[in-house]
Amino acid sequence: MAWVARVITLPGDPGARHPAPAPLLRRELVLPAEPRQAWLHVTALGLHRVSINGQSVSEDLLAPGWTPYRQRLLHDTYDVTGLLTPGANAIAAALGDGWYRGRLGWSPGNDRANYGDQVALVAQLEVDLVDGSRTVIATDGSWLASTGEICSADLYDGAVVDLRERRAGWDRPGYDAAGWVAAAELPFDHSIIEPRIAPPVRRIAVLPVATAPAAGGRVTLDSGQNLAGFVRLSVRGRRGDTVTVRHAEVLEPDGSLHTRSLRSARATDVYVLADDSEVVLEPPFTFHGFRYAEVETEATVLRAEVVAISSDTPRRGRFECSEPALNRLHENVVWSQRGNFVSVPTDCPQRDERLGWTGDAQAFAPTACTLFDSESFWRSWLRDLDLEQDDRLGVPSVVPDVVLAGEMRYGRAGWADAATIVPWAVYESFGNRDVLEAQLESMRRWVDSLVARRGPDGFLPSSFQFGDWLDPDAPSDRPWEAKADPDYLAHAYFAHSASLLADAESLVGDPARAGRARSLAEDVAGRAWERWAGHAVSNQTGCAAALQLGIAPESERATVGRALAGLVRAADGRVATGFLGTPLVLPALAATGHFDEAFLMLLRREAPSWLYQVEQGATTVWERWDAIRPDGSIHDGRMAPNPVDPEGREGHMLSFNHYAYGAVIDWVYRHVAGIAPDRAEPGYRHVIVAPRPPGGLDWVRASVETVRGRVATEWRVEGDTLEIDVDVPEGSRATVRPPVTERSSVSLDGGWAAGELALSSGRHTVVVTAPAIADPRALRR
Repeated sequence: MAWVARVITLPGDPGARHPAPAPLLRRELVLPAEPRQAWLHVTALGLHRVSINGQSVSEDLLAPGWTPYRQRLLHDTYDVTGLLTPGANAIAAALGDGWYRGRLGWSPGNDRANYGDQVALVAQLEVDLVDGSRTVIATDGSWLASTGEICSADLYDGAVVDLRERRAGWDRPGYDAAGWVAAAELPFDHSIIEPRIAPPVRRIAVLPVATAPAAGGRVTLDSGQNLAGFVRLSVRGRRGDTVTVRHAEVLEPDGSLHTRSLRSARATDVYVLADDSEVVLEPPFTFHGFRYAEVETEATVLRAEVVAISSDTPRRGRFECSEPALNRLHENVVWSQRGNFVSVPTDCPQRDERLGWTGDAQAFAPTACTLFDSESFWRSWLRDLDLEQDDRLGVPSVVPDVVLAGEMRYGRAGWADAATIVPWAVYESFGNRDVLEAQLESMRRWVDSLVARRGPDGFLPSSFQFGDWLDPDAPSDRPWEAKADPDYLAHAYFAHSASLLADAESLVGDPARAGRARSLAEDVAGRAWERWAGHAVSNQTGCAAALQLGIAPESERATVGRALAGLVRAADGRVATGFLGTPLVLPALAATGHFDEAFLMLLRREAPSWLYQVEQGATTVWERWDAIRPDGSIHDGRMAPNPVDPEGREGHMLSFNHYAYGAVIDWVYRHVAGIAPDRAEPGYRHVIVAPRPPGGLDWVRASVETVRGRVATEWRVEGDTLEIDVDVPEGSRATVRPPVTERSSVSLDGGWAAGELALSSGRHTVVVTAPAIADPRALRR
């Protein structure tokens, strides 16, 4: 489309210097005839909430979302035909600071206006009338500006709303705008505006709450679920009554809110009532990460509920089984994805951070694609990654690139490799080569930056790495000091990224480049194995990386697999991996045939483990394996000064909603439910059905909604028989690899069968007698 709209704002907006009332903008228009079709194209520097004749133009929240605003700004197009009438109309907008001007990062006093100090609106209303004429109303200096009841609104700190300042009717035609001023126009490069491809943020669920009295006459609300969202209250009071809502993920032992984990984020919404009528309160232009909220007010709370928000990605994967704790783990991961897919893939939704950490993203991408239809979400974020990428320094550690400085800002191993790992995960799950075509140059640039850093000996220089972040055996205040050598992991991911680049080049790029990338991957892997082979087999992450990132030679894979299995058995299934090792360890065990040990880890209930969190009442995935300790105490979260922090600051790091360790769920679909896309025929065109039942699990049901239809499996173990039902959608085929022993017999749809079973579309039943059952219980000490 051709933009004629100007960028407009409130003249002299004090929000340029400090938190201030949200700007309001309005324009009236007269339509001489009935509208036949009307479209509103809109975006903002900051956040916008637009209405026509008092009715919101959409259900979107936090629009237009977070992107590298200097390089890319998203716009939405809404069909607003039904909101317009012949005669007088009004279009109105409120603006919020959002990510553009609001707080970002953990340095209070120096964390506002990362992108600019003036929020602004860009809107263009195009109306085709039944008489054949067209009317275009675009933002310009003829619009009027003022402020209203939104005294401040910040993503970290929350909103302050004084209903006594509400401009009644300001968003409708005929309003008396005396005292309003002409909007100011700002210079702007419209070429950076792009149509949205990512799903918008919306309300995805409304949860009831349980209430309990708290100290000082307050009331504690419990939604029963940790999430990203806000509290909706219906209250009645008197003019001047204040309603204060504070938020937290967990409670202290005395029942009060645990707020230390929020760090400097206030996470508090405040409302001042205008009169004694019933009013519904929702905070504008903000959200919180919480399960619990505390309400303090002189007014009467008539109703309370919690609204969950997320980028509106449709649910794709579903799983349930006979083990309630595993079901709860699955739902915890679902909710962590929902709470951290808010415009960009963030690390956490609650504290003064909420950044698009690339390491978390690459670790979780396969699971994210299994659980939700997140293809367009990832493609939008990957475009941002490409824009923020530096040809020499590599990929930022967070995308969009804010907050970080110095050595930790760019090119960290396992973080920057999101440039290659995420596109491939999206391609494998959805089968669309477009993502590889779009990201191929970014993949090349990342690998080229690594090649340029190699020394004469072929190795990368030692530098700070996040490494296997939050290895449970690292000092709790120094999570980068993991067991796995960070230099080894840097080379392992170097080789892996080169290998993925070779695969992408073979599919959508240059065959000659593919050959060079393959040779590079083999060279780096060979050097890494020669130098670090002994170290690799000494720890779980080292073994898993050697097997899953292509470092161990084919002749050594069985040996490394046995070493990993031995480490797991010796630890009684105790998880000993951090952010990089956790997504790899169960796949590595499965790839080398050690399912007993894999299930020993998966089903362990003692700390540190996945099910330990469930046993402690978690409803999302934690950042630290022991965020709540066995005695019920909350981890102190203390962080020593980061070795590359120029200010030498101590910190605090404790989140109860981090999805990184939830990466295990992709493995659960592939090996517990037995649903996996074939890497050679991605997008579930060819489905690998290879469930491996463990002892103690009697049945499993799972499905994935693919572009071709629903892929589903259901298996049951009764006595010495395993029965597997498989649904294959039209246009797909499946190969069943039944778990057999020497005593097994196999039937397919009532007829005897042997070996791998080829399935066409439709429903099929496979029966295995004397099946191979993983036996983790036999390994427990």
